[in-house]
Amino acid sequence: MARDGHVVPVDPQTTLTVKKKKQSSRNWILLDCTGQGTVLDADKYQIMHRVQIHARDLRILDPLLSYPSTILGRERAIVLNLEHIKAIITAEEVFLRDPTDEHVIPVVEELQRRLPPSNAVQLHVQGDGKANQGPQHDGEAEEDDSPFEFRALEVALEAICSYLAARTTELETAAYPALDELTAKISSRNLDRVRKLKSAMTRLTARVQKVRDELEQLLNDDDDMADLYLSRKMNSSSPVSGSGPAIWFPASPTIGSKISRASRASMATVRGDEDDIEELEMLLEAYFMQIDGTLNKLTTLREYIDDTEDYINIQLDNHRNQLIQLELFLSSGTVCLSVYSLVGAIFGMNIPYTWNENHEYMFKWVVIVSGVACALMFVAIIYYARLKGLVGS
Repeated sequence: MARDGHVVPVDPQTTLTVKKKKQSSRNWILLDCTGQGTVLDADKYQIMHRVQIHARDLRILDPLLSYPSTILGRERAIVLNLEHIKAIITAEEVFLRDPTDEHVIPVVEELQRRLPPSNAVQLHVQGDGKANQGPQHDGEAEEDDSPFEFRALEVALEAICSYLAARTTELETAAYPALDELTAKISSRNLDRVRKLKSAMTRLTARVQKVRDELEQLLNDDDDMADLYLSRKMNSSSPVSGSGPAIWFPASPTIGSKISRASRASMATVRGDEDDIEELEMLLEAYFMQIDGTLNKLTTLREYIDDTEDYINIQLDNHRNQLIQLELFLSSGTVCLSVYSLVGAIFGMNIPYTWNENHEYMFKWVVIVSGVACALMFVAIIYYARLKGLVGS
């Protein structure tokens, strides 16, 4: 193991309780088919030599570089980059980067729980000393009778779908009350709060969309799905031994029926059933539907935000129309008062008029006529504004 880097065996319980510390990019955790975890302090060349992948594939898992969500099938490995889950899956092992990350620790726990094959002997000894193996174990074996790489891939997909669904639920919990509060009262604080939530929703939607697009691309390409059958390719390239089952089914003298079923599945694989991708297709479709449901929730939230924005714009337009109406009334009043100012200016000028002498009633008639003219002018302006739809009826 010297060529594979410095290997430090650790207790799984100790590994999962360690808090996140400052780590180098060389930190990996290796999980074998029995669920045992080992921390590897290996550089990229040692990892490339061990799993036999190219540097460009390993570069996808570099946390310092930004790559979209990717699931790549190679000759002897699956390169997995899904958000914080950056892993290399082989037919017998799983390499996971940054095992002490707070988001990666639950993935390691789940891998250690589900990677051991379900048809390993688990006898429950009763008080009378007899071994009892209930029918529920057969159901579990049926459920988990799949290649090692598919069990590891399922854990990763389940973890990332659950993580994105949880982030979506948190966003919905914060967004809907904020939008309702903004609808009730338009203020700078509420507007800034909704703006931040909308930015967070846009970023989360892009992340969910990338995962969905990757799963959809895999489902649309049968060759890419066939590349993910690592155990099938390994069995096809090695001679078949009739004395034992496939590598992910350990032998046990107490479960003959399960070994027989596993052996038949292994022999069917070796016979060259290369076009059978139904198992992986069903697995990917299940999580595609789950991630698509998460994306639909985000789409619904976006539509709710757009509807709220439209409602706010309608309210602002209504307030703007009220201000226009007020401005129109003030302008009309100013015009009417300007007529009185004109009358006062004419009579106040120091110019001798012959009709101004001994005709005191003239000023009264001018004021009356000017008032009637102003009133008619005001009514005409209001009627014209209503006719053009500038003010309400």
